[in-house]
Amino acid sequence: MFKNHLRIAWRNIKKDKLFTTIKIGGFAVGIAACLLIALFIKNELSYDVHYKNKDHIYRVVMQGVMDGEQLKSVHFQLPFAETLQSTFPEILEAGKINTSELFGAGRRPFRPVGTMQNNFEDGFIFANQGAFDILEFELSEGDPKQVLTSPQSVVLTASKAAKYFPEGNAVGKTIFLDDNSNRPYTVTGVIKENPSEKTHLDFNFLLAIEDTNMSWSNTNYFTYLLVDDNADIPALEKKMVSILDNYVIPAYKERMRSTDFMEVLKTLEYKLQPVTDIHLKSDIKMGDGLRHGDIRFVWLFAAIAIFVLLLAVINFINLSTAKSANRAKEVGLKKTVGAFRGNLVSQFLTESVIYSFLSFVIGLLLAWVLLPTFNSIAAKHIVMPWSDWWFLPVIIMAALLVGILAGLYPAFYLSAFKPVNVLKGSLSTGSKSGKLRSGLVVFQFTTSVVLIIGTLIIYKQMNYIMDKKLGFNKEQVLVIKGTNLLKDNTESFKERLLGLSDVKSVTISDYLPVEGSKRNGNTFGRINEGNQEISVPAQIWRVDYDYVNTLGLHIQKGRAFSKDFASDSTAIVINTTMAKELGFQDPIGKRINNGQDWTIIGVVEDFHFKNLKEDIVSLSLVIGNSPSIMSVKLNKGETAQAISDVASIWQEYVPQQAFEYTFLDQEFAHMHDDVQRMGKIFNSFALFAILVACLGLFALSAFLVEQRKKEISIRLVLGAPFKSIYQLLTMDFMKLIFIAIIIATPIGWYLMSRWLEDFAYRIDIQWWVFALAGAISLGIALLTVSYQSIRAGLVNPAKSLRSE
Repeated sequence: MFKNHLRIAWRNIKKDKLFTTIKIGGFAVGIAACLLIALFIKNELSYDVHYKNKDHIYRVVMQGVMDGEQLKSVHFQLPFAETLQSTFPEILEAGKINTSELFGAGRRPFRPVGTMQNNFEDGFIFANQGAFDILEFELSEGDPKQVLTSPQSVVLTASKAAKYFPEGNAVGKTIFLDDNSNRPYTVTGVIKENPSEKTHLDFNFLLAIEDTNMSWSNTNYFTYLLVDDNADIPALEKKMVSILDNYVIPAYKERMRSTDFMEVLKTLEYKLQPVTDIHLKSDIKMGDGLRHGDIRFVWLFAAIAIFVLLLAVINFINLSTAKSANRAKEVGLKKTVGAFRGNLVSQFLTESVIYSFLSFVIGLLLAWVLLPTFNSIAAKHIVMPWSDWWFLPVIIMAALLVGILAGLYPAFYLSAFKPVNVLKGSLSTGSKSGKLRSGLVVFQFTTSVVLIIGTLIIYKQMNYIMDKKLGFNKEQVLVIKGTNLLKDNTESFKERLLGLSDVKSVTISDYLPVEGSKRNGNTFGRINEGNQEISVPAQIWRVDYDYVNTLGLHIQKGRAFSKDFASDSTAIVINTTMAKELGFQDPIGKRINNGQDWTIIGVVEDFHFKNLKEDIVSLSLVIGNSPSIMSVKLNKGETAQAISDVASIWQEYVPQQAFEYTFLDQEFAHMHDDVQRMGKIFNSFALFAILVACLGLFALSAFLVEQRKKEISIRLVLGAPFKSIYQLLTMDFMKLIFIAIIIATPIGWYLMSRWLEDFAYRIDIQWWVFALAGAISLGIALLTVSYQSIRAGLVNPAKSLRSE
């Protein structure tokens, strides 16, 4: 019997190739989309869940209210971790990590002893032994209890150890950073796996913390806690307020006496964030500088996956019932010669399962082929889990389950045909379910319109970000990395560059208006302003005399730095926001203090130095030494020749170091990589969903044509023109699409308004976005339905009426 079912199924597959291709192809597309989304979600949910003590590991968060807004920070003082551990017995271990570029984290020149060639390497962070123990990094080499206990210790990931010490036994080897042979580092351990694939921390090198600044005013460290199994977390959070009262607030009060800031101090409190929440559930506006996912996107993509698979199953049912009339005589004849309904049900279920398995095989292959492209878009390293014990059994069970569920309705529907009605030609084709199918079309295209609206607004917002006036000129600025290797030749190198015809100006500063460069926060107060106390937190950047000119900053009041004024060594230029927050009407000549006295000589127009999700905050510039980056403003023209000329001069000065550069506009674009990635992923899955929705519409139009075949033939015999037949079959669908557009418009507006709230600088949602999304949906629907409508209008009436 089963063999017979297989033979009939194969015969039907070959008989109607178009419908078979759509039926299996639609299933396969849905399965591929679901599988890719499932792998993405699994990857997002896999961060920080591998720890044995994951339920007892927390990161400390401090939160308070400023100007009616709740702010959160994860940066704490050097003695904070040890003080917590010694004060509260339920804290078993406290660790700290520093990811600040100001202290040397991020990107640095690296070379093992015995080699002359430096390589730039990313992913340096600082940690103490406590953090290493809490986060349970597993070593392939080294003593896990001693790796970060000694100064100038470094732990490598396995990939970096293999790169620089391919012979193995990296522990005990010596390396140099920043080409400084007077300060060697010793490799004390090698981590087995790349931590960035499993934890919220993305690093390749762990350096032992050597900071000795025990001040309670400087905040630079993440703090991690391992607590006792029986610890009462809410109670511990309340008790931790004593650390604020005894150490933190007194230290702040010594430096900041403004009334506003005193009110902020009263709102401060500590919260403990589970380590498993850090990757997906962090809303730290005073950012931690880490790459995060977003739990909202996880739920959104999960909903899309379920939706796509559901539509694929429903489309399969529609296509099966749409061709029911073609199978009716087969059913009638089988019943006439004695076939039981159970035999027919098993036959149609067998066919459904076969279709399902074929679809799963094609879907798996399609997902496997698309996975590298998906990884490139999502910046992931997801692999198809062929070797995991659960993968193939789950796929087989899913194919069987989906095949049975998708085949139940067609099987019972087709097997219920009465032989007398079938053989007399009076078969009813199920018109009673028309409302359900119309509802399905509305549901499908409502979702499609929402996704199209989302795609258009994401695209428009990204264009707005990339084209927005930033307050500085990012075009034609060549950024040279590692210029600290020039040492005493920095100024000489700069002068050589200025001698090139393609170079307009050059500045030396590690502080650039793009993320990934140095940042240094401090608090400033006014001097000699009577009894009025004002404290303003602000960035303080160390720059040279050519910084303002090279980056195209605009001085609103006063002047920029000049070598003609010896007093500029204690001068400061502030931005417009800082001038307002300090309360100065005319700031020029006024004095401010952050532990050192500064005289304001200029006010620079506000410029963006964070991504556009965040507001511009107070910022100041002072003359100082920060020599690791040099920015070169080029004339428009032969950029390639200019780069070649600069590289030649570089090789004269630093032959042991490869010339590494980027452009400021590229670095600015990188700041918004996460938004662009999510936008591309969203757009890709939206296309999958729209494709499956179109297949559903195709199925329904095929069903309608099958249902009204005799009516259409009679109309054609009576002289109805092709145009009227086309309108007859398309207008009903167009009405459904209009209903979908009306429903989708407020939903799309609401969802995208919420998404845009994440950006401090954002577009206004305009009416034409919804009109364009509706027009695209109508166009897609019309193209989808037109094939069946044209086919029906051109059919030979005699073919359909032969049995009448």
